[in-house]
Amino acid sequence: MRKNTGLLLIILLLIYVTIALFPRFPNHKGSNPLRRTSELPLLIAHGGGNKEFPDNTLEAFYHAYSIDPGMMLETDVSLTKDGVIILSHDTTLDRKTNLVQASIYDIEYQTLVDQEVDFSYHNPVTPSSNGYNVTATFVRYQNYLGEAVSPLDVDYPEGVHPRHDSKFLVTTLEDLIQAFPDNKINVEIKQSGSIGLEALAAVIDLMERTDENYQTFSRMVLASFHKEIFSELLRIKKEDHPELMLSPATKGVIKYYALHVLGLDLFYFDTVTVLQVPPVEMGLHLDTKGFIETAHRHNIAVHYWTIDDPETMRLLIKNGADGIMTNIPSLLKSVMDAIETDSE
Repeated sequence: MRKNTGLLLIILLLIYVTIALFPRFPNHKGSNPLRRTSELPLLIAHGGGNKEFPDNTLEAFYHAYSIDPGMMLETDVSLTKDGVIILSHDTTLDRKTNLVQASIYDIEYQTLVDQEVDFSYHNPVTPSSNGYNVTATFVRYQNYLGEAVSPLDVDYPEGVHPRHDSKFLVTTLEDLIQAFPDNKINVEIKQSGSIGLEALAAVIDLMERTDENYQTFSRMVLASFHKEIFSELLRIKKEDHPELMLSPATKGVIKYYALHVLGLDLFYFDTVTVLQVPPVEMGLHLDTKGFIETAHRHNIAVHYWTIDDPETMRLLIKNGADGIMTNIPSLLKSVMDAIETDSE
């Protein structure tokens, strides 16, 4: 009996070692543009850098571009009543504009244009059964230094002029694609359910229409925390657009982490391009070299959110992060410049 048990353990150990050494499936086939190609990771402006300028505004992205023209741009999108994809972290407009209780899906894009709705607010909220309610007070945006900003404060590229002297106007995803034809763009679908699926279809349609002139499929990655959206993304990649770049929903990251810890990541088959994760989640460290190196064996990039302190930035760079998402792109740029100078 003991001899049989010992033999079984040896067989299991050999199987485990074989699995550990077996070449990994390239979840992203071909060159992965979201992996770092030097000693430094991609700089990623979260919402354009929402502690420096109002998030998800064209002006914020121009500011990030002025810090580093190679900046990767991260944005959130929702669908309007008349079928336009606009940039917005929330699916409502009451926290970030001077509108009250305004769901994006219930308002027309043209109304936002005609009324020159200002996206430069950071209104206080109170908890509610629906998540939160905006108080009666409207508060204009201030940056992390406590300073008010305007569209005139942006260092625009040559030939680009402010859209408005004081207001941060609505921005569409198409605006962003056209304004930054060479930058990588991360797009998160914020709406969920049937509306979210409708928004995703509109994003894919936009990518198809603009791909010839703006190479959208080779520089845009789509993400969502909603499982129905991610399932549809996987279907689109499999059936319609194998070149589509994806980031998994929460369950996909959990599955990867569990298989990584068990040494069974050979069985992680999701066709994703990048893992977008915080450094630590529920006490689990996702910022280790091992976590990143395992992903690289699958040709998957690892990007971290949302990092606003220099110490964590330096640790992630040291451990091999492919991208760092930050609300303060000027800070990340200064950290990376210092590392580059020290290495010379």
